[in-house]
Amino acid sequence: MTEGVVTASYIVSAIFFILSLSGLSHPETSRRGNLFGIIGMIIAITATVMSAQVTAYSILIVTMLSAAVVGTLVAKKVQMTEMPELVAILHSFVGMAAVLIGFASFLEGTDYTGAEKVIHDVEIYLGVLIGAVTFTGSVVAFGKLKGVIDGKPFLIPGRHWFNLVLGLVSLVILVKFVSSANISDGLILLLIMTLIAFTFGVHMVMAIGGADMPVVVSMLNSYSGWAAAATGFMLSNDLLIVTGALVGSSGAILSYIMCKAMNRKFLHVIAGGFGTSGSTGSKGFTGEAHEISAVETAEIFKQSQSIIFVPGYGMAVAQAQAVVQQITKKLKEQRKKVRFAIHPVAGRMPGHMNVLLAEARVPYDIVLEMDEINEEFTNTDVVVVIGANDIVNPSAQTEPESPIAGMPVLEVWNSGTVVVLKRSLASGYAGVDNPLFFGDNTRMLFGDAKESLDELLKNL
Repeated sequence: MTEGVVTASYIVSAIFFILSLSGLSHPETSRRGNLFGIIGMIIAITATVMSAQVTAYSILIVTMLSAAVVGTLVAKKVQMTEMPELVAILHSFVGMAAVLIGFASFLEGTDYTGAEKVIHDVEIYLGVLIGAVTFTGSVVAFGKLKGVIDGKPFLIPGRHWFNLVLGLVSLVILVKFVSSANISDGLILLLIMTLIAFTFGVHMVMAIGGADMPVVVSMLNSYSGWAAAATGFMLSNDLLIVTGALVGSSGAILSYIMCKAMNRKFLHVIAGGFGTSGSTGSKGFTGEAHEISAVETAEIFKQSQSIIFVPGYGMAVAQAQAVVQQITKKLKEQRKKVRFAIHPVAGRMPGHMNVLLAEARVPYDIVLEMDEINEEFTNTDVVVVIGANDIVNPSAQTEPESPIAGMPVLEVWNSGTVVVLKRSLASGYAGVDNPLFFGDNTRMLFGDAKESLDELLKNL
């Protein structure tokens, strides 16, 4: 395949990737957006494989087949509740790829001299730096989402000074790296910087609390994009530069949108998540929780005309979205007004609840974001909270010292009745107790969410 055909193929791929992002911006067009992304990637891979730069086809075929088998097995095995963990670990692959390509590019050497060599060395340095931070940060995020690492922020004394020192040392090493006279000296400096970047990635994500993990996932998505773009510069691959920039910028925009929705500053999240700015933590709440049965809940539904469901991570764990859809259908047949309220950080990754509800074929037009529906709770007869906790916690508004103080939440307590489906009164992912559970108009339906909803459906 000639260079001109490869370039044209890359342009077509870039167009498909842009169309993919556009389609993925709304649930109704997300399938089409996903298809555009697949087509773009097929064109890009085909053009790259058929280009004149590729000659070792035996190695390439074995590698691609092995990766395809692993990817297929993982895709078939992973549960929807494990999707955040999968996304996090895939980001780590992109980061490590950038690190390995950076070292390979440096060891291969170039014919560049003067300013061109300095620019190329900076490209390698930044690619390895961003890739290393992305790799270890993603691995830690995977561990926190999987539960093998404690979700609470891990804070060391003087952590901000520690991060500052790491950054300044990295800048000093950069100056020495671009001015190094031989490969051995440059390789040592690059290795030292990589270790520093690995350390920073671990420390950065370890200091972020559980409630901020959705932002962390989108942030790491952005990092992986910039790592890919840096790799494109190292390899002089225009499509990789464009694709990496698309992923990096879209991830950064998503992180900003989520931080704005949470009333958080992006730099504060990076410095350490909820509860790391000197707050003393939420106080423990005492009182009597009013327990209710599925039969009694069904009676409340029958007497209500306006119902809002608030899904959380508990719904994902119980895989209860299909039952929720059946209940929704039954209620709409009874001419009741049914809607869903989605918080920007519900679940463990951006759009987690939207994907689950779309999978269960819940109509898009009744799934509303927090800003669209928060004022509607006062006119709602009953709100059903399914496995959500932090996103419906009133202490975010009433307790200035709470770790989640200032975070916009779904004001479900303003409705006539709140039915909360949970296994226990335990705190949420942010480790904050929830006074909603003891409210006068709150009823607790304890047990597995799917089993409770199955029983509720039978009694409707």
